[in-house]
Amino acid sequence: MIGPESTGKSTLCEQLARHYESSWCPEYAREFLLSNGTSYEYDDLLTIARGQLALEDEYFDKLETNSLPLLESGGHLPLFIDTDMYVAKVWSEFVFGKCHRYILDEIVRRKYDLYLLCNIDLPWVKDELREYPDLETRKKLYRIYKDIMVNQPVPWVDIRGDADQRFATAVTAVDKLIREGQVL
Repeated sequence: MIGPESTGKSTLCEQLARHYESSWCPEYAREFLLSNGTSYEYDDLLTIARGQLALEDEYFDKLETNSLPLLESGGHLPLFIDTDMYVAKVWSEFVFGKCHRYILDEIVRRKYDLYLLCNIDLPWVKDELREYPDLETRKKLYRIYKDIMVNQPVPWVDIRGDADQRFATAVTAVDKLIREGQVL
């Protein structure tokens, strides 16, 4: 999942994992900020990025262990990930005007099957970690994410509409990957 805050990424990850009887990897930044306070510095984003990737690897290893018969046939269960290094890059550049080399290197190194870009057409929901409720900032962030998607090689789908429409669009996209033999 990719997109600005409060666009339903976590909810959609959870729904998809349940639908495909698979797993989803939560966003490490939430855990980090809830444990360490909501004020953060530039170097905290590097810690968060490393934590996210470690969490992602942990969830993938568990999923891989639980789906060994599928792996022997060449496929794997989908793992739905609530964020990635593009999100770390956007956040770092948006807030601090720069990005750690580690994050940029991991963007190149990590391989994913599909991106689901969550649109800002849901109402913004306040919580203690969210920072940008105004529509203009949300539009700006969405345009940044969309530009990234357009300029990278992995297939991506714009996820928009109400909860049912978002879920249906995401399932259609994942099912397409499954039919093409990329997962499951």
